[in-house]
Amino acid sequence: MCRRPALLATLWMCLVALCGKPASQNAVASSGNVIENEKDFSSIESKFSLRIPEKPEEDLCHLVPGQETSVADCSFNHTSKTFVVIHGWTVIGMFESWVPKLVRALYNREPDSNVIVVNWLARASLHYTTAAYFTKEVGKDIAAFFDWMEEQFGYSLDKVHLLGYSLGAHVAGIAGSLTNKKINRITGLDPAGPLFEYAEASRRLSPDDAVFVDVLHTYIRGSPDRSIGIQQPVGHIDIYPNGGSFQPGCNLAQALRLIAEKGFQESDQLVKCSHERSILLFIDSLLYEEKPIIAYRCNSKETFERGLCLSCRKNRCNNLGYEVKRVESKKSSKMYLKTRAYAPYKVFHYQVKIHFFGKWNITKRNEPFLISFYGTKKESENIPFVMPEISTNKTSSFLVYTEVDIGELLIVKLQWEKESFFSLRWWDTPEFSIRVLRIKAGETQKKVMFCSQNGSSFLQKGGEAAEFMRCNKKKHNDTDSW
Repeated sequence: MCRRPALLATLWMCLVALCGKPASQNAVASSGNVIENEKDFSSIESKFSLRIPEKPEEDLCHLVPGQETSVADCSFNHTSKTFVVIHGWTVIGMFESWVPKLVRALYNREPDSNVIVVNWLARASLHYTTAAYFTKEVGKDIAAFFDWMEEQFGYSLDKVHLLGYSLGAHVAGIAGSLTNKKINRITGLDPAGPLFEYAEASRRLSPDDAVFVDVLHTYIRGSPDRSIGIQQPVGHIDIYPNGGSFQPGCNLAQALRLIAEKGFQESDQLVKCSHERSILLFIDSLLYEEKPIIAYRCNSKETFERGLCLSCRKNRCNNLGYEVKRVESKKSSKMYLKTRAYAPYKVFHYQVKIHFFGKWNITKRNEPFLISFYGTKKESENIPFVMPEISTNKTSSFLVYTEVDIGELLIVKLQWEKESFFSLRWWDTPEFSIRVLRIKAGETQKKVMFCSQNGSSFLQKGGEAAEFMRCNKKKHNDTDSW
């Protein structure tokens, strides 16, 4: 009885010597080098196209998980960083026009990099609910691919930057949560809202999915459960251009013009315009390196509109897009900014503070004004804005932006517009007096005071513009009363 276990052990050793080691152990070559077990990648349906700068719109070479030769055949650069472009839901079953634009811009900025486009069109062109379900499977595919690249070639995930648009942003998040090692960066380009707004962090993009996660929100109109883009912050830094709800130039007139010029295949542009603006803003950050777009940390859109958030102290401002500065914080930073309707999208932000004097106690709401800035480089005239509220003997603050760099601000003109003749208040002509305008430039952080040359300028509804010039430094300290 005692000899039976010893006999079985001897037989087992003989089988191992003849047939090789058990599958649970790594095979060891005669030289002593460890040979990786073959893994099964047959379940991966997503395709990984390594595009080239010369033909950014074409899939000429695919990296195939498990096939080492494909990496060499595609001339993958093991020493450089890798960008991974992940598209979202599509109704046409083809890559949209923004894909090659982004690929081209990435290569323009980083010529030696690898730009991989993930193709999951077969799943992404299904009904939205079904496509949303498949984000998890596509995320698994990407995670498996990069785990293989790291294990087989020693390619560090610290060189990987995932860029996901709409549903693709959540694909990127899931991929980042599943890799063996942390991916360096994920950029969410207006992550999809439906089915994800109230989802658990493990099912959507979240700050835990990469070392750094930055997000652009450009189409968050409507109630949270019906918003095209996700409304809640899901990154370390979440930027809401133009408040996130509406992008300049994305209107019905523009959509009708495109339909008239190119046919009804462009009828989805009304929805896509604001949604895809997130991509165009990121492309802008790649192409206009010398003109970085600045965003400002703020608690709400309403506070930002009052010009109260144009501070760069303690990381309160940051670059939008590729050159965003990484900020270590346990809480997500919500940031806001204004943009132009077309590239380059950069504008220049100003806070204007006015104290209104008057003989009678008057309060007016939602009043239309025009303001003009004259600087050392250029001028920006008749900029329209609406003052939410103005009251006698109270100070109002509001945000104004210019589309051109005016340089050092020298002169400011302010005009109170009159109601139309058909307005019920067209005969109402109230009047305030203003002594000083206090203006802060967001991009330069300079604060300047502008004085009335008459000591006090009268501002009447429907009247002439009041003019203000830089105050005499001997009489006024530029930083007083801020």
